[in-house]
Amino acid sequence: MSDFNQRVIEEFRANGGRVGGMFEGASLLLLTTTGARSGRPHTHPAVFVRDGARLLVFASNAGGPRHPAWFHNLRADAHVTVELGTPDGTVERFAARAVVTEGEERDRLYAEQSARDPAFAAYQSGTDRVIPVVALHRVDLADPARHRAIAAHLVKVHDELRAELAELRAGLDSPGLGAGPDAPELRAGPDSPAPALGRQLARHCLTFCGALHAHHHNEDGVFDLLEEQFPDLAGPLDRMRREHRVVARTVGELESLLTSGAAPETLRTEVDRLATALEEHFTYEESQLLPALAPER
Repeated sequence: MSDFNQRVIEEFRANGGRVGGMFEGASLLLLTTTGARSGRPHTHPAVFVRDGARLLVFASNAGGPRHPAWFHNLRADAHVTVELGTPDGTVERFAARAVVTEGEERDRLYAEQSARDPAFAAYQSGTDRVIPVVALHRVDLADPARHRAIAAHLVKVHDELRAELAELRAGLDSPGLGAGPDAPELRAGPDSPAPALGRQLARHCLTFCGALHAHHHNEDGVFDLLEEQFPDLAGPLDRMRREHRVVARTVGELESLLTSGAAPETLRTEVDRLATALEEHFTYEESQLLPALAPER
């Protein structure tokens, strides 16, 4: 993130959604997406306009030749978090689903924005790409059907991550790891995971880490909203947030080992440690959230 964006974000949060400088007087929100590659949260200021119950943001990138990073992120994962200033001087935070508009609808919405703010007409005329218009739809977490959907998604993702982790551990336990044509030795470096790991296994490990980062980021975006619906869950949700931070540190250490040239035996120890922490965490989350979200399960 650029220093400029970070200053805007800090000013936005400190002043109830109001900022000065080049954005003074603009309708601004903060959009948090999940990194398509890293799985980590990324927050960006964006100009928005209300369109009925939805909010519209524009991937203008100031007329640059490429779409902004946040647009690529939400194309990979449409679950986003929005921060919005309120009339009483606070910042409201809520989950939303991003939908990229298309065809005539996109053209009409962009033309309307260009009429409101001629800078957007200049952005489009300055680039060959079609600047996307993204609609943000607030997720209603008070709906019991939504609660059940969250519960089902939680179980599905946990089961997928458990299976991925089991497959990863089996790969690390394979005899002769690092030998033979299917497991060439790799040089250590930022883009070359640990030597003696097969390329496919190393890629699998990094992909799993990214998926876990993304899952916990999405959960963190929902926890604050669940706490409003289920005040009795405040304590368990605080514990889950703390566990997310512990898991993130463990995953970060594993990622560092992958790029530092650690031996497979060392990686096995770290993956085993992660597996133990994750199973305890998943079991606790399910024991606390499923009865509240889907009591009929």
